[in-house]
Amino acid sequence: MTALGEIGVGFLVLLETVFPPIPSEVVLPLAGFLSQQGQMNAVLVFVIATIGSYAGALVLYFLGAKLGEERVVRGLSKLPLVDREDFERAAGWFHRHGRSAVFFGRLIPGVRSLISLPAGAEHMPLVTFSIFTAAGSAVWNALLIGLGYFLGTQYHLVDQYSQYFDIVLYGAIAALIIWLVVRRVRRRREA
Repeated sequence: MTALGEIGVGFLVLLETVFPPIPSEVVLPLAGFLSQQGQMNAVLVFVIATIGSYAGALVLYFLGAKLGEERVVRGLSKLPLVDREDFERAAGWFHRHGRSAVFFGRLIPGVRSLISLPAGAEHMPLVTFSIFTAAGSAVWNALLIGLGYFLGTQYHLVDQYSQYFDIVLYGAIAALIIWLVVRRVRRRREA
C-alpha cells in the first residue's frame, strides 16, 4: 500500500467500484492507518479515494445507459464472486427510491457499486447522479479512512466490526422505508 501511495488508493477504490469483490473495507482503513503513521496524507487519500469512487461509478452509469439494465446484469452476473441477486437488489432499490438510493446505496456493501447501473439505465440526470454519488462516496470514504486513522495499529478491526455498522445502517434504512410507507398510506387515506 505504501508503494502505491495516494494515487494507488484511488485506483484501488475505482476498481472496487467497478468490480465489487475488491473490498474497500480493507483498502481504506489501511490507507488511514498509513496516514496516521505519516506515510500518506489523509486529506489527499480521502480526496483521491472519492474521485476514484466517482470515476468507477461513472463507468457503471455509462455502461447502464449504453446497454440497458437487463443486458448489463446478465453480462456482469457471469463474473466470479458476483451474484445476480446483488444487481437485482440494487436495481430494485433504485426504482423505489431514486436519488436517495444513489446516496444511501454508496453506503451499503453489495449495493455500493451496483446502484450506478440502474441509475444509468434509467437515464438519471448526470448532475443529480454525480452530486449524490460524490456525497455518498465521501461519507463512506471518510468513515473508513477515519476509522483506520484513529484505530492506528488496530485498523484491521474495521473489517471485523463493519458488519455491526452494516446492521445499524440496514436498521436505519428499514426505519426510513417504514416511515415512507406509513406516510404514503396516511396520504392515501386522507385523499
